[in-house]
Amino acid sequence: MKEIILVGRPNVGKSSLFNRLARQRIAITSEVSGTTRDTNKTEIQIDDKSCILIDSGGIDESNELFINVKNNTLNAAKYADIIIFMVDGKMLPDDVDKKLFYSLLKLNKPIALVVNKVDSKKDEERSWEFNEFGASVVFNLSVSHATGVDELCEWIYKQLPKSNLKADADEFDEFLEDFNDNGELDLDNKAIDYENKNIKVGIVGRVNVGKSSLLNALVNDNRSVVSSIAGTTIDPVNESFVYDGRVFEFVDTAGIRKRGKIEGIEKYALNRTQKILEVADIALLVLDASEPFTELDERIAGLVGKFELGVIIVLNKWDKEHDEFDKVAFEIRDRFKFLAYAPIISVSALGKKRIHKLYPLIKEIYQNYTQRIKTSELNALIEEAVKTHPIPRDHGKIVKIFYAAQFGFAPPKIALVMNKPRSLHFSYKRYLLNKLRERFSLNGTPVVLIPKNKGKNETDI
Repeated sequence: MKEIILVGRPNVGKSSLFNRLARQRIAITSEVSGTTRDTNKTEIQIDDKSCILIDSGGIDESNELFINVKNNTLNAAKYADIIIFMVDGKMLPDDVDKKLFYSLLKLNKPIALVVNKVDSKKDEERSWEFNEFGASVVFNLSVSHATGVDELCEWIYKQLPKSNLKADADEFDEFLEDFNDNGELDLDNKAIDYENKNIKVGIVGRVNVGKSSLLNALVNDNRSVVSSIAGTTIDPVNESFVYDGRVFEFVDTAGIRKRGKIEGIEKYALNRTQKILEVADIALLVLDASEPFTELDERIAGLVGKFELGVIIVLNKWDKEHDEFDKVAFEIRDRFKFLAYAPIISVSALGKKRIHKLYPLIKEIYQNYTQRIKTSELNALIEEAVKTHPIPRDHGKIVKIFYAAQFGFAPPKIALVMNKPRSLHFSYKRYLLNKLRERFSLNGTPVVLIPKNKGKNETDI
């Protein structure tokens, strides 16, 4: 698929155009200059053609952070197929914009000059000044009013290769095959193909624990902007990596601060982080091994637990002796009791030490997270567990599990069909969960155990 990158200085409207073309609010937009800091990708559709749209950080050199943003943007432009260079139509052209535009011209790629914020006749008259750039393709836009966007899309469409109509037809034929002879949709055929879908991995943690460095190490590229300034990442940064025939979609989320210290655009970043976790399969919970763990680390861990994700606890910045690992792991287990099922691994993202161990571990946990446990094996285990340790009676009355059945995946969800669901104490549920983990491969994944009334759809707990 062709890649199109939006390039320009801060606050010219790149993220607004990105959202407009994507037809959804993906990139965070605000009046704060430099809101976007990393490149942000999404697939978009223009008529019958698909392409990848990239929103880049504004090009600026005011401090260390924005110099890194600039370098990241210009590097991304080298690998893109089409460049859209945006300028602010409320301002007159300046030498900085000209210099940037000419440097991009040297890449010998299709390039359009987009003059944004042309909202009035006066703005339109001012926009003629940009003709001095000598650009062969120029568009006047008002992204906020959606004017001029159709013309830009038409130009982009012409730069894209012809669509594969045969592939579209084959996909439609496969859709028709999902209906049975009675004209009803076969739900089994429409189930999620967990064995072939991309594995979505969210990287979470508080600010400055090294999440962006970890992403860069995992994909073996400087994909995410890294600086010593806490809170560098604002927009989620996504990148794919193929390991052992599977596609891993890594997302570096914004670092989370204490509630009282969340400022400005970081409020949006926190919300965006939660949305990423809603669709992720696995979370890499990154902790800074060079500092004491905090209450905020525990709260973030609780957020991961809330979304019932597969989890790996990543101890970053690890430079301690090997025998100290057990002490630190014990502290983590004590603090994060609710993530007792999560494996712990120590790494150094900047030094790329032990990063290679994460790939097979992610794949293993995903298999555990999406597995289907045979009903016969599940019931044999429950029966054996109850015989070994009978369920306590409820005021002298017998509490009985009739059978167990897995009714959901990602994570495994198991119903215990009973005569008295309310009488199953949480300690006995914990006992059954431990037995399940002893018998089946459930490392790194939560398991949802729900007592249900026999013959009723609703839970009774």
